Amino acid sequence: MYRAPVSEIAFTLKQVAGLGEVLAHQHHGEVTDDLVDAILEEAGRFAAEEIAPLNVVGDRQGARLENGTVTMPDGWRDTYRSWIDGGWNALTGTPEFGGQDLPTMLHAAALEMWNSASMAFALGPTLTMGAVEALEKHASKDLQETYLAKLISGEWMGTMNLTEPQAGSDLNALRARAERADDGTYRIFGQKIFITYGEHDFTDNIVHLVLARLPDAPAGTRGISLFLVPKFLVNADGSLGARNDVRCAGVEHKLGIHASPTCTMIYGDNDGAIGWLIGEENRGLACMFTMMNNARLAVGIQGLGVAELATQQALAYALDRRQGRAAGQTGEGMSPIAAHPDIRRTLLDMQAWTQVARAICYANAHAIDMARLAGDEAARTHWSERAATLTPLAKSFATDIGVDVASLGVQVHGGMGFIEETGAAQHYRDARIAPIYEGTNGIQAIDLVTRKLPLSGGEQFRGLIGELSAVAEAASEAGAEFADAGDRLARALASLSDATDWMLTALAEGRQQEALAGATPFLRLFGIAYGGAMLLKGALAGRGDASPDAARRLLLARYFATARLAETASLKEQVVSAATAVLDYDPLV
Repeated sequence: MYRAPVSEIAFTLKQVAGLGEVLAHQHHGEVTDDLVDAILEEAGRFAAEEIAPLNVVGDRQGARLENGTVTMPDGWRDTYRSWIDGGWNALTGTPEFGGQDLPTMLHAAALEMWNSASMAFALGPTLTMGAVEALEKHASKDLQETYLAKLISGEWMGTMNLTEPQAGSDLNALRARAERADDGTYRIFGQKIFITYGEHDFTDNIVHLVLARLPDAPAGTRGISLFLVPKFLVNADGSLGARNDVRCAGVEHKLGIHASPTCTMIYGDNDGAIGWLIGEENRGLACMFTMMNNARLAVGIQGLGVAELATQQALAYALDRRQGRAAGQTGEGMSPIAAHPDIRRTLLDMQAWTQVARAICYANAHAIDMARLAGDEAARTHWSERAATLTPLAKSFATDIGVDVASLGVQVHGGMGFIEETGAAQHYRDARIAPIYEGTNGIQAIDLVTRKLPLSGGEQFRGLIGELSAVAEAASEAGAEFADAGDRLARALASLSDATDWMLTALAEGRQQEALAGATPFLRLFGIAYGGAMLLKGALAGRGDASPDAARRLLLARYFATARLAETASLKEQVVSAATAVLDYDPLV
């Protein structure tokens, strides 16, 4: 059974990711340390006691479609009502419409716990929160007044409708169309697929955000507009009116996240689904990216949440399962498998990678908060660029970690891990979607290299490497127990710096294909070096502390430095030297 690691989450927020810097701002003057701890404790309790028991039930029953209506698994609707009654959906919403206006960092921490409890459950509210942010930033006042309070509270849920059968990640190929109506609304026609929580019985209304093209729109992504299309139209007094011309035509049968309804949505069977423009015509992609960037960090946190759950279960199993006799064992009987060195190494890997994912996701949330709170243009630019740089890392690296750690969890269970009864296989199945949706991890690597690396002429990225190098230097000067890890981190950062210079030069010289060929190993190099620095930063924060937690953090940092930072030299070679072979390979021949 899942138990929220509240103390480790709080430590990472405060000592590694920089929550204190956010709370020091006058905007959050009423958010005290005690309030933070109380929120984390209650979020952890809700996750462990109310959401976690739904996880296996949801996996086995799944979401069921009958006659256009989706029924959620047993107990899920009641727990969702408890969720909104507790105010959890409103953590970061604007106070004008009932939100609590808390930092993104606290939302990220709570979201980790809810995803550990049940990724399929947390998915629905995640999309709603993204819809809220899009409407807060881009919708008209009338739309905000009609929809925001209900979405922020969770009384209604939101969706994101991008993908079509012929258009996966290539939004240039979108065919859904919008026609102007005389009353200022629009009529939407088309099909959308892979729509998370497109239909369900959690809420009375569902607010779809839909990308579509107007008849006179420019070609490509410059001609995409964003529309709000509710399941039920809303009367002037706020009550629900007629059913809109939108329906769920199917629910996918998936590898994992069975309880999350992944829907095929049909708009405009009859006269067209009534929609309202968000933002400006032909500028919808900019509005949708607000929601997508929110979702990308949230997906990274999904990887983190599953990794934490898989690690907890693997550790409990390894302490209970007895097999063979460990070297040096005295006494009768077999040893717990946790006593065998290979299992110890595996468990260390799982714990270290999970903490790396946590630090990266929380640091991304910190940058988002700081960009929002910045008091001058220079600071706003700096933190906005930092958030933009960390978003593809959080989305891709943390989701890769989720899959890898869940796979290791199956391995720790041995043959029983391959049997559904233990639950280890579910974690692996659930985690596998996260590197795919919200922009595949390959796309995230391309985004990092072509859009984020060149920010401010590369100085944003070089400045980040400088900050990480300060951690290495502090460790090298902190005494023998830290020095080796500090030296290894310094060498890893040198590899990252060399690869960065190569990438920027390749882009400047027009060798984009070479840069793209090395984009994925570059992102992994970045993630390992950044993760090693964050682990060491956490260990340094506990210097002089004799507690078991401080000893464990130092052990994880030292292990990661010796076992994983060495990979950075090889990854640098993949970036700078392997492009020729990649480009010489032609699978079409």
